Amino acid sequence: MTDEPKSDATALLQAAQAGDESAAARLLPLVYEELRKLARARMARRPAGDTLQPTALVHEAYLRLLGKADLQLEGRRHFFFAAARAMRDILVERARSKAGPKRGGGRLRVELNEDAAAAEPPSEDLLALNEALSELEKEDPLKAQIVQLRYFAGMTAEEAARVLGLSERTLHRQWRFIKAWLRRRLDTSP
Repeated sequence: MTDEPKSDATALLQAAQAGDESAAARLLPLVYEELRKLARARMARRPAGDTLQPTALVHEAYLRLLGKADLQLEGRRHFFFAAARAMRDILVERARSKAGPKRGGGRLRVELNEDAAAAEPPSEDLLALNEALSELEKEDPLKAQIVQLRYFAGMTAEEAARVLGLSERTLHRQWRFIKAWLRRRLDTSP
């Protein structure tokens, strides 16, 4: 979204959503690097052994954005929210799938090596986080948007503040509150 004006990217996305394949082809180079950056930042937090690659996450998120006919993007801010939400949804769906009995849900992964067997520490509980974020969205949508941008889109405080139209100081204050709220919420969840 950096080479062409934002309005052009938004127009291309809307045309691609309407089924214009040439618009989809012209849009991908505009948003691909930013989507890769978001995916790499998000995937850096995934546990070792996760088979989803940033490229696959980018492609799936991109296809979801194109597939939403009712998605109305008004610019950079909405693009980032939609991309972060698509990535969140993809990761939550994968976590739900892996947690199911067919995929060995509830079992601990054990790495065997020559010296000793050690259980891998449990990965982050993405499903509990998703539930907490859904609750936060109902209580305070702005705080939920901050989490979407910081955690799922991998933005820095400066980038998220710019996208949200907040001062960095305000965003840092909100982020401290959010982290404390999430910690309390996740520590008390079953």
